[in-house]
Amino acid sequence: EGGWAEDGKGESFWDWFGQQGHVHMNQTTNVACDSYHKIDYDIYLLRGLQSKLYKFSISWPRIFPTPQGVNYYNKLINSLLDSNTEPMVTLFHWDLPQTLQDLSGWQNESIIDTFADYADFCFATFGDRVKFWITFHEPWVISYAGYGTGQHPPGITDPGVASYKVAHSIIKVHAKAWHLYDDRYRSQQHGKVGIVLNSDWAEPKTPTSSEDVKAAERYMHFMLGWFAHPIFVNGDYPDILKSQIQQKNQQCSISVAILPSFSEEEKSIVKGTADFFGLSHYTSRLISTAVNDTCIPAYENVGNFSQHVDPSWPQTASSWIRVVPWGLRRLLKFVSQEYTGTRIPIYIARNGVPTEDGGDVINDMKRMDYFRLYINEALKAIKLDAVDVRTYIARSLIDGFEGPVGYSQLFGLHHVNFEDGNRQRTPKESAYFFSSITHTLLKAHAKVYHMYDGKYRVSQGLFL
Repeated sequence: EGGWAEDGKGESFWDWFGQQGHVHMNQTTNVACDSYHKIDYDIYLLRGLQSKLYKFSISWPRIFPTPQGVNYYNKLINSLLDSNTEPMVTLFHWDLPQTLQDLSGWQNESIIDTFADYADFCFATFGDRVKFWITFHEPWVISYAGYGTGQHPPGITDPGVASYKVAHSIIKVHAKAWHLYDDRYRSQQHGKVGIVLNSDWAEPKTPTSSEDVKAAERYMHFMLGWFAHPIFVNGDYPDILKSQIQQKNQQCSISVAILPSFSEEEKSIVKGTADFFGLSHYTSRLISTAVNDTCIPAYENVGNFSQHVDPSWPQTASSWIRVVPWGLRRLLKFVSQEYTGTRIPIYIARNGVPTEDGGDVINDMKRMDYFRLYINEALKAIKLDAVDVRTYIARSLIDGFEGPVGYSQLFGLHHVNFEDGNRQRTPKESAYFFSSITHTLLKAHAKVYHMYDGKYRVSQGLFL
């Protein structure tokens, strides 16, 4: 959003992280894409895409303690609705107030009640117009990168203890926020509350190797099942995750990793606390087993797997994203089989690929190919595998601040000139491509509507 210290906004720990020089080329969040001052223009860009849904996040430190931040989000929400675009609002997309981090942030269990108060305020203030709520966006990243590798703020490197403790708190916070909405607001506001979980697809490096098949399954449960199993299955961590950590600790005769446990009461509270399964996906991995005797609490070491890529998979501007479209279809089928079935829908809540800052950033043909291929795989999952997928959300409307890599990787459908004080926006070729897709879908919808209206409505009397 930029406007990092305007109108009473408090400091977030991403503000602090950038100002401490931990981001590419010492870049900061101070101005960013400046969406704080550009609501009208960005809504204009959305109308050009004919988008029916816009996912954005509320910055926790912007709405407390002054009302100006509330005014900003009210204007954004009202402008979206005036443009026939449904707002999908994320309560926490990594933007923790620094004042809470000074009190140990997600490692301090008092944050559970503090977040519930924040969620309560947002439901009460915006819930009359917002019908889709996301409690957390990609909690795996928060736990793993913030407290495991230290690549994200608060920069803590403690993968064996802190990352699991933080994840445990986030799951309980999410559940509390869901119940709060369910108890106080659902009957009047009629909205839905869910969570967005990120996951690669894990393909066994050698499909005929039972050990690689098991390693790929462990990978999926260390990444996705860590959060999905408690929320969508039985209120507890996957048995594979628990037994693998226990086995590693026994092998090392020390607690290499400490996975907290849920009480029986907590399990009942956590289980079933989502009205949809939000899924964020970018790429896939080849996974093999990795037998070793080291007792370092690294992610791969504890999980006993190794990650690989097929050299034939196209590279992208991001070192961790390879183009593997079929992985999305397999992941969607896995999520449906393991977690959702026919009970709740899946919302693809983030998918995309960046271009590098420099060169021809407008003619992003490779990004167009990426979107086309991945959207086709999502359609295959719907049509051929009967997976209940309701949304596809592209990352993202405009270029922005991308964490530790700053502005060096550009995910937007519209280019932002970060050297220009006005932060000029320019549509990329992918914006026109995306608009053509939505235009085609809207035409198809209209054709079906008029066909029903002309042939069946009088006899059947139904709404469409």
